[in-house]
Amino acid sequence: MRKFPVRNVALASLVTVSLLATGCSADTGASSPAAAGAEASRPLTTATPEAGPSRQLAVAGVPEGEPTAVARVGKDGQAKKSPLKVASYDRGSRRAVISGAGKAPSASPAPGKSAPAGETAPAVGDIIASGPAPGAPDGLLAKVTEVAGQSEKGTEVRTAPTTLGALLGDDKADGAVPVDPATVDVEPLVKGVKVSWAKAGDITAGPQGANVPLGSLRIDVGGSVPLPVSEDAPVQGAASVAGYVQLAPKVEFSYDGSSVLSPDSAFLGLTGDWASQWELKGKAVAGGKPVRIPFAKLHADPVIQVGPVPVVVNLDLTAYVQVAADGSVTVEVKQDLKGDFRVGGSYSKAGGWKPVSTADMTGTPVRAKVTAAGKVKAALGVEAGIGLYGAVGVTADLAPYVRGEASATATPTSVAGSWKLHGGVDLSGWLQLQLSIFGTPVFQHRIPLGSLNREWLLAQGEGAVA
Repeated sequence: MRKFPVRNVALASLVTVSLLATGCSADTGASSPAAAGAEASRPLTTATPEAGPSRQLAVAGVPEGEPTAVARVGKDGQAKKSPLKVASYDRGSRRAVISGAGKAPSASPAPGKSAPAGETAPAVGDIIASGPAPGAPDGLLAKVTEVAGQSEKGTEVRTAPTTLGALLGDDKADGAVPVDPATVDVEPLVKGVKVSWAKAGDITAGPQGANVPLGSLRIDVGGSVPLPVSEDAPVQGAASVAGYVQLAPKVEFSYDGSSVLSPDSAFLGLTGDWASQWELKGKAVAGGKPVRIPFAKLHADPVIQVGPVPVVVNLDLTAYVQVAADGSVTVEVKQDLKGDFRVGGSYSKAGGWKPVSTADMTGTPVRAKVTAAGKVKAALGVEAGIGLYGAVGVTADLAPYVRGEASATATPTSVAGSWKLHGGVDLSGWLQLQLSIFGTPVFQHRIPLGSLNREWLLAQGEGAVA
């Protein structure tokens, strides 16, 4: 697997609003401790409406070269940045070792016992958040339930799940952070896959010197991806797909925690620009179910800052081609497609969670022709999953496609017919149960994004049918 580092892959993250110190709903681990100074003598609780005025927090990427910080709640009930680090974490036992704090005065300190001056050791009740750490590649978001003791590496604590609202309280945040494609892990699944990207001051040119816009990640399928040929394959023949997909994604996040117990509103989604050029050619024979062939998997765990709180966003993308045929159709089409998309989940106290799915794309044919009788539909698409701290929140399937159909009428001397070629885009997906990490009421089933479809005529013609 080839790695392309992404620093600042700034995606947005979820924030929560469970204002109770006991509020728990994110299945994540421990992180770092209580308030700074000599205040370890009392457990730290979550923010309350009386703790201070609501803050408008910035949503931004972590500056390049700056290590991921740990956030903890201060004595005023508001989240603050801390120099503490998660030295290790065990997901099975939910035990974490927190380093960078003054040691407690005994090997088994009581939860309320004070630590030496400086950054205080963890205390029961602390709500903490951290970026990726040893044993916790998806980051940690947790509440300290027990302080087990001291070791050379730091303070060992036991943790339980919690929500981001336990840190953010009644604060507000709103922003869209672009993914800097410098460190995305890319796993090619077929031969001939090439990856290129560009960011400010660092440009990797695409195949054959193609220019890649800043902030974009491009995946080329060199040569072609042949359809499988077997008796069991729904589609078979000599058809193949080649081309590229180019994405400039952003994670969009907003949160209003000004209400008690649940947010006034929240949003988590993936937005961005899309460009692709791809070619389908050859003969596809009668079908049934579509054949889907993944050709690359991509993964990133960018850390963004929501005010002082480091939030880990997990992004998974799978690029694929999919072809379905009905009849025996010979196709030769090359399409140039550009546009943008937005998928996610929007929460309001009055309406609960609702799906959001839009796509505005247009395509132009570079070359187009369909012969013989039948239908064919081919897509060059991407499956996307967005989550926080390892919990999936939104899944989406964005599939721009070409759909061709040809009809034939036989006469004693010839076979004549007509054909049409359409471009289009399908968008579908789900909101997941794990969105409860926001601190909103839990829903019992996945909520579909709904099926969005747009289609336009690319080309048409008449004449002899081969």
